[in-house]
Amino acid sequence: MSCPLLEYRDGDDDRSFDVARAYCTAVDAFVQPMRADVCNDRYALDHAEHCEIYREHTDDATTGVDADDVLTDVDEDA
Repeated sequence: MSCPLLEYRDGDDDRSFDVARAYCTAVDAFVQPMRADVCNDRYALDHAEHCEIYREHTDDATTGVDADDVLTDVDEDA
């Protein structure tokens, strides 16, 4: 079973594509084909085990933390 957070879209507000591309709804962004392989559980990969975005999103859903804060929080002093 593929990741429930994965969608295929043929564009967004800024651009359009001839072929639909993988879009992660957890981070509201298009993802690279290699990431989509993980999302689709290809090549013996499992999104629940191998995708840090999915794991963080599901952990955040159970703890009430906003996934955007976890995924975009950057140490600005670094």
